Amino acid sequence: MVTTQVGAGATPWAALDHIALGLPATTDLPSSQALDGLVHAAAGVAYLKWFEYQLAASMHAELVEPFEDEDRRELDAHTRCAATIATTMSITQGAARTLLTDAVALRDRLPRVAECLRDGVVTPHHIRTIVSRTELIEGQCYAALVDADIARALRRPGSWSPARMEAMVDMMVDRRDPDAVRARREKAKRNREFTVEIGRDGLASATDTRPAEDIVALHASVTRLAAQVCPKDTRSKAARASDAHYALITQTGFGCNCDRPITDCRYKNIDLTKFAATAPRIVIHLVTDTTTLTGPVPAPENERVCRSPQHLPRPGVDHAAVEGDPVASPTSAESVAAEPILSKPVATGSASAESVAPKTSGTEPAAATEPSASEPVATETVAAPSVSLDRVDVSADADETAAVPAHTCDADAADDAEDHTRGCEEPMGMDFVDGVGFLPGIGIISGAHVRDLAADPGTIIRPLGDGTDTPLPATQPSNPYRPSAALDAYVRTRDLFCTWPGCNRPAWNGDLDHITEYDHTHPERGGRTDATGLGAKCRFHHLLKTFGDFVDDQYPDPTDPSRLIRTITIPEGRTVLGPAFTGHDVHPGLDTIVFDDPPTETGHRPRPTPAERFRPAPRTEQKHARRRQERNRNRLRNAMKHHPPDDTPPPF
Repeated sequence: MVTTQVGAGATPWAALDHIALGLPATTDLPSSQALDGLVHAAAGVAYLKWFEYQLAASMHAELVEPFEDEDRRELDAHTRCAATIATTMSITQGAARTLLTDAVALRDRLPRVAECLRDGVVTPHHIRTIVSRTELIEGQCYAALVDADIARALRRPGSWSPARMEAMVDMMVDRRDPDAVRARREKAKRNREFTVEIGRDGLASATDTRPAEDIVALHASVTRLAAQVCPKDTRSKAARASDAHYALITQTGFGCNCDRPITDCRYKNIDLTKFAATAPRIVIHLVTDTTTLTGPVPAPENERVCRSPQHLPRPGVDHAAVEGDPVASPTSAESVAAEPILSKPVATGSASAESVAPKTSGTEPAAATEPSASEPVATETVAAPSVSLDRVDVSADADETAAVPAHTCDADAADDAEDHTRGCEEPMGMDFVDGVGFLPGIGIISGAHVRDLAADPGTIIRPLGDGTDTPLPATQPSNPYRPSAALDAYVRTRDLFCTWPGCNRPAWNGDLDHITEYDHTHPERGGRTDATGLGAKCRFHHLLKTFGDFVDDQYPDPTDPSRLIRTITIPEGRTVLGPAFTGHDVHPGLDTIVFDDPPTETGHRPRPTPAERFRPAPRTEQKHARRRQERNRNRLRNAMKHHPPDDTPPPF
């Protein structure tokens, strides 16, 4: 009997020609070249993952599809196919089943997203997020439209964090099927539950499934109590939170566990009654649009039927008769992906009538300056006003003007049009378009959820602006360094998360950073306190930028001034683009918010007395000047790259 090892005969990867694969011959490289290799390797991993999905989908087509409609065996064809993959690759049955499921989803439901993976536009760890959050569009007429919407967003220049990816996908799904989203939420509310799972070593896990705003408020309370310890507490942050949660639920003691005597540590015993009485009110920010608060609006006529080229046209329809109709002209799935009709965003505090944990919510509208398919409207969050517990603060823009969706064809649409296929014209049942809201820490929530929160008696709606073109103040009257409450809310709503590539921290939980450092001695030199000059950063990345050798930049896109170009230049000199998805994509109305120019100071601080020895400029000022010069060089280099002079020779 002869045994054959799996994979025998294949050339080991290590023996392949690295040069042919585009890889360096050695990994012993300077850091700048190592980074280039890492980027290239990441694109290769994405391609190999796409190839793996293609092979799994091919196996599914051969071993599962012919039998899946009639196969009633407990170990059906799908299970056996997954078991074959699991055994061959030495992975678990669950992992093989997930691989097979994702492969089929990419082939049948998300072919354009699969192309993004193949081209290295999206990384493999994002695919599971996209597949899982689009499961409910399976078999729907508009599935190809959602696929096109997501793929077009993925191909924008810029970086993606997992949280931004989730928000983008949820928004694309929600705007295509708001009724299904609403029905799912009602079912989920009815099925909320509290479960306990016994684990090992005498431990157990408890899960409380509740509306998102309740959990956000509970998390804020637990986090605050867990922070009431001295630096010598020996527990991890997660362990302290677990103890704090139990103490809040059972009203038992909580305190620092350091080894110092009680006379030396004032956190030894926390009086929960006194802690609750002196606790600041919890503010939950929810941003939405004024039209979302009033309810769904009629959908454009051309969005009420499916135009997906993946469906065949209905027989007996005279397409030539309507050839002149722009709505009826051949288009691809991408070309009909229109933005929802939205009005100005509104920040609403998230406390809902169904919440059990006490909470307060303050909200403010936000504004934006970025491009979007629909005309933007913004709302801003008023800086955590004094709101009593159990209150929600909803900020809404006063201007009720809804933006009309823009239907533009992108470059890929021309390829689809060559098929001369109009796509199916079956009604999709989408007679109305609803908006969405953004709840920091949770992500996108449906318009119905937003209206539930807005209807809570404790909710306060705070418009940003008065609906006119009157500019809002950009700074505090007494200090041009400090942004106004309106600008603060606008920037956080525009950025959604920390703007550092890959960071998931919500903008509401971070700092507002002057992109170009503010010069307190000579304010006219730069660091303006305005929408273009500020960006949201979590505390870690704010400190990294301030004290490290990282240089960030942010400026209007020369080809589209309503959008911002954001970059981070790492110490090795490589420049990385900032986020590809921002609040402008969720709330296009942000672009209509206008701010005053920040005031400029004419006087300077007094210089040191002549008796002192002093530098030509303080060390910090010299560092800021160097960074300003580096930003200018980067912008010049980017401008030359995108708009070379006419006498530049072609790249032979």
